[in-house]
Amino acid sequence: MAITIPADGHYVLANASVPESVMDNAASGALARVDITVADGIVTAISPAGTAPASTAIDLDGGIVLPAFVDLHTHLDKGHIWPRKQNPDGTWLGALMAVLDDRSANWAAADVERRMDFSLRCAYAHGTAAIRTHLDMAPPQHEITWDVFEAMRERWAGRVELQAAGLMGPDTILDPAALRAIATRAKPAGGILGGSTAVHPENRTIMRRLVEMAGELGLDIDLHTDESPDPAANALESLAEAVIETGFTGKVTAGHCCSLAVQSDGVAKRVIDKVARAGVAVVSLPMCNMYLQDRDNTSGIRTPRWRGVTLLNELKAAGVPVAIASDNTRDPFYAYGDLDGFEVLREGARILHFDHPQADAFAWARAVGADPAAIAGFGYTATITAGAPADLVLFGARTWTELMSRPQSDRIVLRSGMAIDTTLPDYRELDDLMGQRL
Repeated sequence: MAITIPADGHYVLANASVPESVMDNAASGALARVDITVADGIVTAISPAGTAPASTAIDLDGGIVLPAFVDLHTHLDKGHIWPRKQNPDGTWLGALMAVLDDRSANWAAADVERRMDFSLRCAYAHGTAAIRTHLDMAPPQHEITWDVFEAMRERWAGRVELQAAGLMGPDTILDPAALRAIATRAKPAGGILGGSTAVHPENRTIMRRLVEMAGELGLDIDLHTDESPDPAANALESLAEAVIETGFTGKVTAGHCCSLAVQSDGVAKRVIDKVARAGVAVVSLPMCNMYLQDRDNTSGIRTPRWRGVTLLNELKAAGVPVAIASDNTRDPFYAYGDLDGFEVLREGARILHFDHPQADAFAWARAVGADPAAIAGFGYTATITAGAPADLVLFGARTWTELMSRPQSDRIVLRSGMAIDTTLPDYRELDDLMGQRL
């Protein structure tokens, strides 16, 4: 789409289609036709289409406008290592071992910094305003990556609001000294306590220790739970029980939760009930889950039978706060991706089936904006209301099917009311880090 934003930053986006869910009616799946008045980087008024002053109007002809995106679950420290370290068999375990190898060999501060910055430039160009990343904390990486993250957060302030969670394996969490060392490093960085576990005989102890440490230091929690096809995985249930039993009052987010989709109806209902009662939010990673889960190449030829995602619709129906996010980008856990919030929404609709009933579909626009912003507690709220920053993404598409049928690579991204350069960085910039030229 081709429009020109006035240089003085005072104009009306006339005849815009905006999901009511991102304005003042969170549950609505309707589109409202409105005029959006912008001045000095702020949305100053929203009025019915055709009622704002015509002299400064830019007619969008029904084009959809969304708030800039919020990506609640990413891995900026792993991003773009695929050219030098591929997943040997496409499995979760293959990814884990490949990343461990690459981290040990290459993750000096300069390497992590350049890949993080590259990733953030991609996200910004696509229209993302806030990101939470998980950071590998296997010692001594925690002494390297937190420093890089803090510098990056300062560099990107005002463009992409950043949060980080220190990602520990179950053995680290079970080690009291290691857990405390990582938690006390996360605290001054404004970090979040993170971790990963699925099928483990000590999940109840793992969750209890982690929740108690977070409570002692006043940290929020964001975990990878049950990223597994095994119905015996019980990390999510153990997390909910630990939160309930300790009375933990911080924010708690659980990512993946794949096993929930392969558990019996009775077990799934029991777990969902506990998650809702504990106030745990759930973030689904549809693209990465579909890529990794149910991949088994041991027989040579096989097609996956399930999509790998959690029971997101059932969780939402039970009152659990939910969101969807990117997860990994061009690393052994996911060979693709570009931190594009719209791609997450588009693929999420296909994989998670939240496109029906059609009348409710646009309520899910919040899943890559206002809902993850609230779950994380970002300053940026990803809503389109009078007084909010004019951080907007403009599409030529006028309906759900027009929006979802194309990648929308011609979208216009406004930050503080002005159009930004949406040119994506060239992968060739990272060739020297990859040790090869393709």
